[in-house]
Amino acid sequence: MAKKPKDFDFSKKAAVYDEGVAGKASQRFYNLVVREAELQPGARVLDVGCGTGALLKKLVDKYNIIGYGTDIEVKMIEEAKNKNSEMNFQIASCDNLPFDDMEFDAVVACMAYHHFENKDGFGNETARVLKPGGVLYIVDPRFPWLVRKIMNGVLRLIRVIGEFNTPQEIEKRFTRYGFTGIGAAVDGYAQVVKLKKLGEK
Repeated sequence: MAKKPKDFDFSKKAAVYDEGVAGKASQRFYNLVVREAELQPGARVLDVGCGTGALLKKLVDKYNIIGYGTDIEVKMIEEAKNKNSEMNFQIASCDNLPFDDMEFDAVVACMAYHHFENKDGFGNETARVLKPGGVLYIVDPRFPWLVRKIMNGVLRLIRVIGEFNTPQEIEKRFTRYGFTGIGAAVDGYAQVVKLKKLGEK
């Protein structure tokens, strides 16, 4: 029987994540989201794979949104709650979100989408919890073609969950869930893909 692919373990890094190398490198991704997002005050925004809640804090500070976050790592959620007591954080997988249908104006997956094992489940759940006309922001690392192919091949070989995609690949995948691409932006090694849920508001 084949072994189940494993994922990276972030639980031991939760308390020091923001101050560490990964947290500092993530700032470029956070800043890209903040710059590219179009959010109204009071909008309900869900960050799937929220980590310590650092991105949501930036979005709340700039746009005055209502922040919600989910993550599968218990320690990350504990850290997020400690740092952002006014927000709603829950332990949940990307393919089983504990929210009502059409509850959110926007959903963000920042430095998380490439980790999602069940990308189809995430696509279905995002379509379910987003309001018609709502926007999904997928923010992930950007690699040259050859580097991306090698990294994806190595991750499959060593059976670690992870897959890096181009904006075109992401847009194509999400059409099956009722989304249309409305643009993408790049900042060095960071990229954001913006997808709008079809339907009347």
